[in-house]
Amino acid sequence: MASSAKVLQVPGLEGVVRDVRVSSPDRVMWPESDITKWDLATYVASVEDGLMRALGDRPVTLQRFPQGIEGEEFFSKNPPRGVPEWARSVVCTYPSARMHPQLVIDEIATAVWAVQMNTVTFHPWPVRSADNDNPDELRIDLDPQPGTSFADTARVAYALKSLLKEIGLTGWAKTSGNRGVHVFARISPTREFLDVRHGVIGIARELERRMPAEVTTAWWKEERGQKVFVDFNQANRDRTIASAYSPRPLPGAPVSMPVPWERLADVRPGDFTIRTVPAILAVEGDAWAGIDDAVGDVSEAIALWDQDLAERGLGELPFPPDFPKMPGEPRRVQPSRKRRDPDDIR
Repeated sequence: MASSAKVLQVPGLEGVVRDVRVSSPDRVMWPESDITKWDLATYVASVEDGLMRALGDRPVTLQRFPQGIEGEEFFSKNPPRGVPEWARSVVCTYPSARMHPQLVIDEIATAVWAVQMNTVTFHPWPVRSADNDNPDELRIDLDPQPGTSFADTARVAYALKSLLKEIGLTGWAKTSGNRGVHVFARISPTREFLDVRHGVIGIARELERRMPAEVTTAWWKEERGQKVFVDFNQANRDRTIASAYSPRPLPGAPVSMPVPWERLADVRPGDFTIRTVPAILAVEGDAWAGIDDAVGDVSEAIALWDQDLAERGLGELPFPPDFPKMPGEPRRVQPSRKRRDPDDIR
């Protein structure tokens, strides 16, 4: 039998106090850790400052688990039914040219309400609601492949930080909540998604040249080897990365945690969970507290792309399979499945 609902009081805008009803608060969301829906709601409320720095004024996709992380999951792009009156939405355009509203989280009460709707992970777009065609955030997902470790990924992240500094960008690191590292940089929203994607590809290729034994930009898994993959496709429209302080649907209830650069090499992703992060944040503060004051220009990243195209003939890379065919894109055929040219047969 479902447990009785509880009400969580959280601050709203302009000093208002919101009463957010949480139904089935005893529903177990992480069975192996006995973490409940109520635990999740109180966690979200406790990390308000950092979470809102990551989510505020952005269209957000909600990753929802109605029966906990071991049950069915789905992604809500349209605002769920019953959205509270204080919440708002903004219309976004998708790669197919389809348009529809997405929830915007302007206050922590909306995030807690999303937990009421069984949201575990928040996936914000890299844009602000007033201009959701031009990203204000450059995001690079460092994805360790089988045979590599978090330590390997951290080493690549430090090299990426240096490269970003060379091109006028300030990188901020966080754990992915699993084995990877995410590096974000705030940028002026002067270029559209495809331009920013090209900037990320330019950065990724330069990083690969500097660390050829450790870094790969190969889209196809069979070509990556035991390296760290720079996932350039996370820079596309309608592609999102779990926000800072967002829980992940993995055993132990890990959190995607902002980490100071001086500590990245020494942390373990498992250190940061729903149970541990509030206390860490209370003592150490948000490692990304200054991110909004470090806005750079993406032009030099795009210049890396332009240089590769002009001097090396390196052009477009594959897009995700659900995207329409894009100009200049190579064939979306797994290398091992390509038909051999008859002239190559001996």
